[in-house]
Amino acid sequence: MVDIGPESGVSVIVGGTGGIGLALAQAQLRDETLNRLIVTHRPGKRSSGLEELALQYPARVETLELDITDPTGLEHFARQLAELENGVDTCIQAAGLLHDENVFPEKSLEQCDPASLMRLFEVNSIGPLMVARALLAAQPRQQPFKFVALSAMVGSIGDNRLGGWYGYRASKAALNQFIKTLANECRTRFPRAAIMAIHPGTTDTSLSSPFQGNVPPERLYTPAQTAKRILGVIESADRRSSGRFFNWDGSEIPW
Repeated sequence: MVDIGPESGVSVIVGGTGGIGLALAQAQLRDETLNRLIVTHRPGKRSSGLEELALQYPARVETLELDITDPTGLEHFARQLAELENGVDTCIQAAGLLHDENVFPEKSLEQCDPASLMRLFEVNSIGPLMVARALLAAQPRQQPFKFVALSAMVGSIGDNRLGGWYGYRASKAALNQFIKTLANECRTRFPRAAIMAIHPGTTDTSLSSPFQGNVPPERLYTPAQTAKRILGVIESADRRSSGRFFNWDGSEIPW
């Protein structure tokens, strides 16, 4: 890894209540050089796993409520980040939506619903960009840091060969465009930053569980495996990685 400067010893995970987010928190805490880990969760949704981490590492783990679609909550989040003297080293935006009680991936155009599409863009595209805005408002200009958004291979327009999943594909494609655009802006605003998107691979979580039927066992990864791979890509990144879309193995994905 190319050295991009001193570190603050602070990391942030947005969306750490379960699945990949929680596994990322657990993996990062094994690094004893990490002084402080800030993990967000949706209001009223702090998981038992996150509670256990907070109890196990009371001096290093701080949990915060954050709905990334709520402007008031994002303003509060920005104020809390602003209290950090030297900013953060890494912020991983892990919150996202594929399905819930009202949203499900579409198999055809006829299944596309405007309200569901808007919700997917709100959570998967606009929310992460607003998280980045809150983070950048608190970062010293010359502070090296990494902002990583967990995207998805299906958000790649160049890789789209099957169709379907209109809303999820489009919302992740929009996220990718936001990441690329933000990286371009940060070349002058934050010249030592790395702004990038990472595809985590198909992971055995509640997000993917309804769609695992056609996934070969060797291509379905545990959250711990996925977290280790994501952190490996992040660790290997430097400012030259900014504005790029990486697979979990470090290879580059076409936009």
